Amino acid sequence: MKKKQVLTLSAIAIVLGSALLIVKQTQKNSDPVALTSRAAGDKLFASFPATEIAHIEITGADGSVTLVKKDGKWTVAQRENYPANAVNVNEFIRTLAELKVTRSLEAAPSFASRFGMDEASTKPEDRGLTATFKDASGKELAKVSLGKNIEGSQDASPMGAMPVGRYIRNHADESGFYAVNEMFFSISADVTRWLAEEFIAPEKIKSVSLSQKGSDAVAWKLVRDAENAEFKLEDLKPGEALSSENVAPIKSLFSFARFEDVVTNAAVAERGDAAGKRNAIIETFDGFSYKITITPLKPGTESANSAPDNQLVTIAVIANLPSERNKAEGEKPEEAKTKDEEFAARLKALNEKLAKEQSLAGRTFELSKNTLDALLKEREAFVKKAEPAPTPTPAQGTKASEGVTQPIQPPSTKGIKGAKKPSKREKR
Repeated sequence: MKKKQVLTLSAIAIVLGSALLIVKQTQKNSDPVALTSRAAGDKLFASFPATEIAHIEITGADGSVTLVKKDGKWTVAQRENYPANAVNVNEFIRTLAELKVTRSLEAAPSFASRFGMDEASTKPEDRGLTATFKDASGKELAKVSLGKNIEGSQDASPMGAMPVGRYIRNHADESGFYAVNEMFFSISADVTRWLAEEFIAPEKIKSVSLSQKGSDAVAWKLVRDAENAEFKLEDLKPGEALSSENVAPIKSLFSFARFEDVVTNAAVAERGDAAGKRNAIIETFDGFSYKITITPLKPGTESANSAPDNQLVTIAVIANLPSERNKAEGEKPEEAKTKDEEFAARLKALNEKLAKEQSLAGRTFELSKNTLDALLKEREAFVKKAEPAPTPTPAQGTKASEGVTQPIQPPSTKGIKGAKKPSKREKR
């Protein structure tokens, strides 16, 4: 082989080697995830122990919440095992079990702060959330951290960049961090966010009464005779009329009401002002009776999530439900069967409602002033000065003289030539 050919081949080899090196370097720079345990499309957990989980602790910069499974039901430990929102808990577990990676990022655990998972930070945006899952014996099954949101394109929305995912870390996988398209909006370290939301919902209200402050004496009572009738104020005094504007909201008391928090027994004694305590009684046409004790907060005892005018509320519910339907005379068999089925379905629903609301007994709830405004009005708010009766308009053919209505006499025709004498009937 000639010397010139050898030099040419050597030059080609050098160029090819350089090109190969550049390609490898380019691949390394464009895909820094090659050495992670998970790639795009893989599940974050090869096998998530969803059925074994009995204890979840979620920690953030502002605190933590502990969810514990007792007798097959999720509870919130920080609120004396008050029922947790089971839908949110189970959805969190299911999401993690099915969660897939959209992008892998090779990095050691020491880089956690770059992804918003700095467990030493006191800032929520830098700290993120850490969820630890354990079984009933306390053995740790899994641990994940939720970091910063992943922003989308600025052009994707007229409002600018919108989050399209979140960074996440599986602590059992030290090969890197991962991006997922799940936002985990409902996950929080705030205890109140995990409480079951069910509350009382009186239906077909028949009467409502409220006691005076610090006393059992009744301040006012509103009653009505039928579901579609208007309320009347008992002991309405002469010269008083009912203010329909303030009475109207009584019909829908606690409709769609939500509490702010559940207060532990120890905190009730510290925060409640017994001197301002009041009792309300609500009775319904379905036979339900609610006794509601309302206690204002002591000044300065509001929590971080509450307002100074929030109220502490305890509830007792009883019901007198009919065991059978009152049948009308002459009912046809088919008609009776339909009505019996409707009665049975309604009775079942009422019993389920009673059981659910009675489960709230013994608990103290913190409610906002807005939720209780309609109930906590004073008697003066329900009455107004009665309007005087309108003065009657004088009837045609009469005239008023000094408050006495007298008949109007026809004009005299005496002395007028050609005038017709009135007949005996006209005289009468």
